[in-house]
Amino acid sequence: MGVHDYTIYDYICRNATLYPNDDCIVFGDKRLTHKQYKEKCDHLAAGLIKAGAEKGDRLGVVAHNCDEFMILYGAAAKIGAIVLPVNWRFQQDEVEYVLNDCTPKFLFAGPDYRETVAKAAPNVPSAQKCFTIGGGDAGDGFELFSSLYTEEDADQEYDIPADSGFVIIHTAAVEGKPRGALLSQQNVVVCNMGMMIEWGFTKTDCHICILPLFHIAGLALAMAVMHAGGKNVILERFDPELTLRLIEKEKGTAFFNFAPILKMLMDKYEEGSYDISSLRAVSGLDHPDNVKRFLELAPNAQYMTGFGQTEVMGVTGGLASERPGSAGRPSPFVRVALFDDYDNEVPVGEPGEICARGPAVFLGYWGRDEDNAYTFRNGWHHTGDIGRFDEDGYLYYVKRKAQKELIKPGGENVYPAEVEKVILEHEAVAETSVIGVPDKEWGEAIKAICVLKPGKTLEAQELIDFVASKIARYKKPKHVVFVDSLPKTDDGEIDRDQLKKDHGGKY
Repeated sequence: MGVHDYTIYDYICRNATLYPNDDCIVFGDKRLTHKQYKEKCDHLAAGLIKAGAEKGDRLGVVAHNCDEFMILYGAAAKIGAIVLPVNWRFQQDEVEYVLNDCTPKFLFAGPDYRETVAKAAPNVPSAQKCFTIGGGDAGDGFELFSSLYTEEDADQEYDIPADSGFVIIHTAAVEGKPRGALLSQQNVVVCNMGMMIEWGFTKTDCHICILPLFHIAGLALAMAVMHAGGKNVILERFDPELTLRLIEKEKGTAFFNFAPILKMLMDKYEEGSYDISSLRAVSGLDHPDNVKRFLELAPNAQYMTGFGQTEVMGVTGGLASERPGSAGRPSPFVRVALFDDYDNEVPVGEPGEICARGPAVFLGYWGRDEDNAYTFRNGWHHTGDIGRFDEDGYLYYVKRKAQKELIKPGGENVYPAEVEKVILEHEAVAETSVIGVPDKEWGEAIKAICVLKPGKTLEAQELIDFVASKIARYKKPKHVVFVDSLPKTDDGEIDRDQLKKDHGGKY
């Protein structure tokens, strides 16, 4: 570690010195102070080294949120290992693909996913050992998470530069397969500092962690509040009543949400009696009507807006009330510019691809040199999204570029190509095109427009169930329509713009 490096483990140590007796992690009836959290990270780090982990090794995790998940993140940061959190909504084949894509040395499985990981392990040649995480019995082929803890060499220091890899989060499948975005410790530290400035985080803040720790939004907010010396209250999975009770009990100040979380919270709030007056900063993707209703119920809270992605975390941000309809202004440690298709910067007010540079930009997609060269061309990270700036530097989101067309049901990223590929595996389907349509509950929903093969019949629900059996259920179409033909361009490609005109606003 160089004299100029500052890592995630460094701020864990700082917190243990400055706020030793303040709460760091709360999970159920378990509470860890900042000093205890550091000790847990130290003991686990020593155990991982003893078990054979080295700098740069990947640690695959398939589990719901828990205190041990956060301890694993801290221990990995200390020794320079890279956490590979897998979306637990994935089907078996998807889990195995992600694991093999990044070749983890160790696998960690939560109680609900031991069977999945046990089945996957023989098909992942790199995996040497499997451990539990989140409690429960070990079972065949697993060692207990607690068995990794050791005091031997727990005080050992490791030379881990700030630009070392920290986490690989798989983004949506642009060409049918997810890509692993590798974030460094520096990326996370810089993002933390940006959020601390924009959200005003201090050691008095309490994050109610309701989003999965495999998702960049949940992880980023947890890390930012920890960096500030605050408290993370971890929920295994989102539960409206439990969330409200914990906001009241722990004096929660912040959380991140995706539709339909906010609506579910408000509906539950109006059924009972809860004190949520401690909330002061909330952000997420939701319908404006839901945000307005929430702010009426939580008058001390402000709603944060922003534009970001796994690859850069926060690109722009700020208070939603500052410039309604915008995604805020560039974050403190990110330079943002808009370019046309020839990488010429566009004038203020004109739409262009949102591009970013700076220490918040990720290291690249794991094992995808060609994709990285294209994404980072001309010294900028190209997000694949179109936006425009106003004269005061506020960014307005316009649309996605055609090659990176994306659907976001409930905050998850789904590329049409992945869903289309599965639909075409059905013996009755000749052609298909998948688009996103507005959905008040989930923000956006998946709609499949299909042409059947001559003489074939198929019910919409049958196709929906077929897709759900092949890939994660959040990727299945909510709406299916059958047509005689799909509109085509002059070169024979499916005319997606015409499809959206014909079917985009219909349910």
